[in-house]
Amino acid sequence: MNREFNSHLSRRGLLQASAGLLLTATLPPLPAWAASSNEYRIVAEPGRARLAGPNGPETGVWTYGGTIPGPIVRLRQGEPARLVVENRLDQETTVHWHGIRLPNPMDGVPGLTQPPITPGESFLYEFTPPDAGTFWYHPHANSLEQLGRGLAGAVIVEEREPVAVDRDLLWLLSDWRLTEEGRIASGFGNHMEAAMSGRVGNTVTLNGKVSEAEPFLAGERIRLRLANGSLARIMALRFEGHRPVVIAIDGQPCDPHEPEAGRILLGPAMRVDLMLDLQGEPERRYDVVDDFYDGLSYQVTQLAYDEAAPIRGRVADAALELPRNPLPEPDLGSAERHTLTLQGGMMSTAGMSGLGNMNGMMGGGMMGMGSGAVWAINGQSMTGDGHAGMEPALTFQRGRSIVLELRNETAWWHPMHFHGHSLKVLSRNGKPMPHRQWQDTVLMAPKDAVEVAFVADNPGCWMLHCHVMDHQMSGMMTVLRVV
Repeated sequence: MNREFNSHLSRRGLLQASAGLLLTATLPPLPAWAASSNEYRIVAEPGRARLAGPNGPETGVWTYGGTIPGPIVRLRQGEPARLVVENRLDQETTVHWHGIRLPNPMDGVPGLTQPPITPGESFLYEFTPPDAGTFWYHPHANSLEQLGRGLAGAVIVEEREPVAVDRDLLWLLSDWRLTEEGRIASGFGNHMEAAMSGRVGNTVTLNGKVSEAEPFLAGERIRLRLANGSLARIMALRFEGHRPVVIAIDGQPCDPHEPEAGRILLGPAMRVDLMLDLQGEPERRYDVVDDFYDGLSYQVTQLAYDEAAPIRGRVADAALELPRNPLPEPDLGSAERHTLTLQGGMMSTAGMSGLGNMNGMMGGGMMGMGSGAVWAINGQSMTGDGHAGMEPALTFQRGRSIVLELRNETAWWHPMHFHGHSLKVLSRNGKPMPHRQWQDTVLMAPKDAVEVAFVADNPGCWMLHCHVMDHQMSGMMTVLRVV
């Protein structure tokens, strides 16, 4: 067995845990460059990483702080944060704090909310996170290439009271398109890909490396934070021999529930927090598989149990439900109602069987291929990353309750992300959504119609866009204004 694994867990005292005892969360310590728990300096700079493992070739990447993914930014709910971002790249950048309800000037959209950070310059982001949960940070300038070359990291906003688990783990999942020599393949912004599923890679990493196995002890209760940092890959994760319970989606607590058909569906930019009771057998390994795309399932990693006896004799009985965040509840009776229709792309003549089909032959037309616009929302295309003068599709009075019907008239999946707000998901294709789910990134299947609601309480111009980055860059983006 892995001796380093045994000694690592021993330092945490897990083997001394009694049957009823739950330990406080144990995430990695704050990085050396954090002045305090809510103050960080983050440097965007070139670097190198062995994405395929210690024996694979090095890959030239773009990093935050020299690592893939960037260091975990840990903040405290309701306490002011100061984050200085320094740009050591040879092009402009920004940082978007994905899912955090923050002031509009801190949202990281170049031109729309802030000037881009030019090479050699810095920008100070200041905000007070109102919500505890799992979030992440990434660029919103040349975002297709900058994210595709590695610029991403997790933000964890801690609850005011620790959650009773043995360990609190993060899996930031990303995919990469690598050449045989281990370089990141060129060809960002391919028009044909943009009109279909986007740039799906050929290598999937867990926290910056291809993972063969992740170590666990029998009897542990784990809070597992999943985040999909891919450009386009949608994931449907299965945990062999285990029954994970979903406790939060996109950072917002929900009613604890087992995922439908045992699959955790993760579109790009989505996060799901699981409570995972490790009830497997010591010394055994259990597969974690992604089987979203038809005929293309693969092993993401394995849950590798240590040889030690279970640390407790029965499943921990602490409550699974997380404390709710202070989200304003929309008044559905008086809400304004609007429809946003997703349009464009290549039309599929193959059946969209199962949960996805990357291999279907495409026919029919697509809009605006010559102009760079492939997609549209309500007939209007906004290409790129955001810029000054983007006219809003809709304008809301501050404090009004809003119901949006999102209609996907395309043959493709779209994770639709709304900046600055969380959305209460009311229904999908006419069926009420269970589990009191709030999301900032709503995954839309082909031909889906989803109703969401929110209170327009955060003033400013906010982007709504598909987080398949090729789709955003080629037109599936609009602006909603709160005045």
